[in-house]
Amino acid sequence: MSLPLVLLHAFPLTPAVFDDLAERLPGTTLVRPALRGFGGPDPTGEPSMDTYADDVAAGLAAAGVERAIVGGLSLGGYVTMALLRRHPDLVAGVVLADTKASEDTDEARANRLRVADAVERHGSRALRPMLDTLLGETTRRDRPDVVARVTAWLDAAPPDGVAWAQRAMAARPPSFDTLREAAARGLAPGTVIVGAEDTLTGVDEAGAMAAALGGVTVHVVDGAGHLSPLERPDAVAEIVRETVVSP
Repeated sequence: MSLPLVLLHAFPLTPAVFDDLAERLPGTTLVRPALRGFGGPDPTGEPSMDTYADDVAAGLAAAGVERAIVGGLSLGGYVTMALLRRHPDLVAGVVLADTKASEDTDEARANRLRVADAVERHGSRALRPMLDTLLGETTRRDRPDVVARVTAWLDAAPPDGVAWAQRAMAARPPSFDTLREAAARGLAPGTVIVGAEDTLTGVDEAGAMAAALGGVTVHVVDGAGHLSPLERPDAVAEIVRETVVSP
């Protein structure tokens, strides 16, 4: 693959969520930016997906990357779609994993704002309940090493970055038109991945994104929840090799 693969991490994690996947993609040029508040720029200014996207674009430009395949996991998928809106010439193709193009419901938006306030008051321990939704049932039952890693990452998440991200996600727009416009411009490859046990986004949301991209294939990863590249790195690496590295 001549173009680099940019991997954008999930909330409230860091690029370390892709460590196992990266080990399984030898020879692929990978770029793994840390998003604002999670090792990237300080979480200042109005929370927005556009700001995340501009951060990533600026970082890639500084590294000499003019065009790339962009793979986004969860929050990283939202940022990928913001990149398509704001920096379309940068994005040659996309991998959208365990994410969605729909905006939050009123209930989900209110919950994000509640969590933002809670972490500012009480710290990152308020994130512990996320463990059951980030990881699939199979991982929680059979992979205590992964459970321990994600627990440590949640505990280490910076409260200011968490709060900023929650408010940015609560304010994000729907992105179906963005995906349709990208497909009309000839975006390729376009790949959608979802864990079979992902209760946060799920197969229906994945299918809606795939349809907006012109009917691309949805790859359902058995035994994985919302963090499929971490929970089933072998399966996700195979999908990436087949659809992005050697399409």
